[in-house]
Amino acid sequence: MTAAAHPLCGVRAAIIDLDGTMLDTVPDFHVAINRMRGELGLPSITAEQIKNMVGKGSENLIRSVLALDHDDAGIERHFTDAMDAYQRHYLAINGHHSTLYPDVAAGLAELKLAGLRLACVTNKPLAFALPLLKLKELDGYFDVIYGGDSFPKKKPDPMPLLKACEFFGLPPAQVVAIGDSSNDAEAARAAGCPVLTVPYGYNHGAAIHETDSDGIVDTLLHAARLIGMHNKPAEPV
Repeated sequence: MTAAAHPLCGVRAAIIDLDGTMLDTVPDFHVAINRMRGELGLPSITAEQIKNMVGKGSENLIRSVLALDHDDAGIERHFTDAMDAYQRHYLAINGHHSTLYPDVAAGLAELKLAGLRLACVTNKPLAFALPLLKLKELDGYFDVIYGGDSFPKKKPDPMPLLKACEFFGLPPAQVVAIGDSSNDAEAARAAGCPVLTVPYGYNHGAAIHETDSDGIVDTLLHAARLIGMHNKPAEPV
């Protein structure tokens, strides 16, 4: 009996998350959210508090922030004003405080060099994601970029990943998802994609080791080399 092939065998494309995977964007969130809170007469909160709220889209983020001070009725009462203020402040500072994680550009370059097609799939709205990727000079690596508002559903629903697979014209088994949270892993599993996770980033306060994935990689460069290792051309007989 032969051993089952590794999940990364046959991979021809990669879907890569943005916040917490390529960029540490919590400093941007911290500035924008506290400016929004100031407009609403609320006290500042810490970056650590915000870190555990990031990853499920802007609407969830703002509701979570408001929940620190309001009950459900208060959240609904203040939500529109809070969202408007947050979006205005975020767009004004988008990317100015965020930083690249180690070896992101090198990892993307190595994935491209290996012939993989790349998609960025994030729950961040496209109006935030596109200028951020451009500012950090990452946009050119990707064949397609999908945001949290590109489709009716966002991660952890598999829809955005399945749409990326359709764009590539590849079955999900040949498209690896790389992310930092259970959102990415759950979406990948539901879509039928192999998945790698990074140990840094934002996983809603939970350890990434508790997340079901096909491996934890230190960096995107490590991911590129691991994918390459499982897709080397066969040695001539």
